[in-house]
Amino acid sequence: MNLQAFSLPLRNRFRGITVREGVLFAGPAGWAEWSPFYDYDYPEIGHWWRAAWEAAYLGFPAPIRDQVPVNATVPAIGAEAAHRLVAASGCRTAKVKVAEPGQTLADDLDRVEAVRAALGPQGRVRVDANGAWDVDDAQRRLTALARFDLEYAEQPCATAEELAELRVRLARAGVQVPIAADESIRRSGDPERVVALAAADIAVLKVQPLGGVRRCLELAERLGLPVVVSSALESSVGLAAGVALAAALPELPYACGLNTATMFTADVSDDPLVAVDGMISVRPVTPQGTTWQADPATQRRWQDRWSVMPDELRRNGE
Repeated sequence: MNLQAFSLPLRNRFRGITVREGVLFAGPAGWAEWSPFYDYDYPEIGHWWRAAWEAAYLGFPAPIRDQVPVNATVPAIGAEAAHRLVAASGCRTAKVKVAEPGQTLADDLDRVEAVRAALGPQGRVRVDANGAWDVDDAQRRLTALARFDLEYAEQPCATAEELAELRVRLARAGVQVPIAADESIRRSGDPERVVALAAADIAVLKVQPLGGVRRCLELAERLGLPVVVSSALESSVGLAAGVALAAALPELPYACGLNTATMFTADVSDDPLVAVDGMISVRPVTPQGTTWQADPATQRRWQDRWSVMPDELRRNGE
């Protein structure tokens, strides 16, 4: 199989990285991306491969909408830079990174306040802590951040049990911040536990980590929670799968975290999948040029990662 590694620099450090890497390949249904983060190993990376195989060989379910609303994504940058980013984005929703190592609650408050000012009172602001807080810290910090009328807090604690306890505490304290589960769904191995424990109000679904658009649609139906579709920091080829999921969901009550191509200084296409007036159109993406192609060492590293998966999975996506 002709896997071509890509390397895309980020404008700001995000999730601890400054360059995003992965591979692209084409099948009869179109182009696909496989880009599990380096801290993932088999069998987890197999879910990412199933998603890529679906894109290349099956294509996506028929859409029921031709555009999807998206949010701006704000890394752990200074307040002034955050305000400029959101004001220029054209989006009416922003997701703000909080709980960055080495930063304080004051940094988070300044950043979220700047984003709220950029959006105005009618805009929607959500925060993402990537599971960094324990329950006590999450309660304290979300109580402080609640003044900015948060749409929700994404994965404030690491486990479903902690999220469930946090929801109870916030409700008892009269703090109205809904909880969205991300890692507790895509990395727990038991996403239904989030529902069983009443650990979240919203489910965040990401196509690659969950094994494809069809698997996400099935999971959304089983969970019975409102869904937010988000990216795993893919190139525009990978983002097309997330957009396909958002376009196929029966209901789409929240803006999607799919405008992340703007976080790169370059993309694999001359026509990247980015928002116009807060919306992304549903369309395939074809890579162009060669500037995105990674060096030989990176190419070998990704070929080696791919080779650890079972032959049947690599051939048939199962």
